[in-house]
Amino acid sequence: MSFTHIRDSVSAYYTQKLRANGPNARGVDWNSTESQVLRFDQLLKVCPSARDFSLLDYGCGYGALYDYLCSRGLSCDYCGFDISAAMIATARAQHPGASRCLFTDADAALAAADYAVASGIFNVRQNVPDAVWWEYTRTTLGRLAELSRHGFAFNMLTSYSDPERMRPDLYYPDPCKIFDYCKRTFSRQVALLHDYGLYEFTIHVRL
Repeated sequence: MSFTHIRDSVSAYYTQKLRANGPNARGVDWNSTESQVLRFDQLLKVCPSARDFSLLDYGCGYGALYDYLCSRGLSCDYCGFDISAAMIATARAQHPGASRCLFTDADAALAAADYAVASGIFNVRQNVPDAVWWEYTRTTLGRLAELSRHGFAFNMLTSYSDPERMRPDLYYPDPCKIFDYCKRTFSRQVALLHDYGLYEFTIHVRL
């Protein structure tokens, strides 16, 4: 199944957010910088912090995760990928001469890293039916597994969200279903984090 139309729609959605809000948390459709950082905290628990490693940021936006890594003194070879060319252009402009850092919108050219993380890329389905979005999600998770040597992590909105807060254009899967899928498909070493105060969960898959 080709998902080109979905990728094009997602790219256009985030490009519009960036143009409307600039390179900040709202520019990648998060409510606040604080919640964005909290998500990074959860995702990077999949990575070791005591030694060098390589990291693929799949859906990097304007490069906020790279700034997070630098602010915490974490040493890694960082590659940021995004399907929005506008996001990549902004990320490069925001980080001229950044050390051990690459930004690209060429998925086919990506090399495997020790770890891969994806923040928010499964949330905005817009008008795509849930069943089709799930197939797109499965394909993307498979790509994350291909591009990870030791593990990957991602977050999703949760079906346990308060009904009155749930938007019809967003995707709210059952975290138990996602955990089970990852456990059966990718690895026996899977962790589900659902205890950090946001209407979402994070999955760690160690390979």
